Amino acid sequence: MNAGTVWDRGEFEAKLREQGAAYHIHHAFNQMLNTGRATPGQIRGWVANRYYYQIAIPIKDAAVLSNCPDRAVRREWVQRILDHDGHGDDAGGIEAWMQLAAAVGLVHEELVDLRHVIPGVRFAVDAYVNFARRAPWQEAVCASLTELFAPKIHKQRLASWPEHYPWIEPKGLQYFRNRVTQARRDVEQALEVTFAYFTTAQLQQRALGILKFKLDILWSMNDAMAMHYGVQGVGNER
Repeated sequence: MNAGTVWDRGEFEAKLREQGAAYHIHHAFNQMLNTGRATPGQIRGWVANRYYYQIAIPIKDAAVLSNCPDRAVRREWVQRILDHDGHGDDAGGIEAWMQLAAAVGLVHEELVDLRHVIPGVRFAVDAYVNFARRAPWQEAVCASLTELFAPKIHKQRLASWPEHYPWIEPKGLQYFRNRVTQARRDVEQALEVTFAYFTTAQLQQRALGILKFKLDILWSMNDAMAMHYGVQGVGNER
């Protein structure tokens, strides 16, 4: 790409999607989970640490709302908070994650008091939330585009976990079922904001950098968990 060349919408989306090569679906820790090689303790460790990410998502989204002056965007974006925190008869994604934790044998108190959250995961998640608080809201929206790649990883878990880990109650996987469709909807909105804001060559490169930053956040979380829980091959995948 020349310094002054601007991608059209199709080219820009293709460049964003190319970043999926760095998605944590390729990480050794995730591959271990999805191929049936994880111990119950490693699965519980992953669930406990990812819980810290789950409870940070609505806080991140509230930061986007607090920085966004566009009422139309806020009216749509607030659905993400409702999806995670719950509303009305819908208990929400955080509650669904608690059900997953119960299904893998995590004691509820040990989940919610965060005693199992390792420093590297806490640091990575906090970095993401702080970015959303301080960056222009359009940049925080762009960072959420790792959802482009999420349905595939959720489908993998739904396909492989019942076979490899029959001891996990099937109802505990409801979070993954919900996110397959929710992620697609979320991507549509985030792409519209990204296409509208990142309209110059410099800004489009900035968007790619932001998406890489978020991919690095997710990869770093898996690095930290892999090192803590003793997974081989970490650091050789990318």
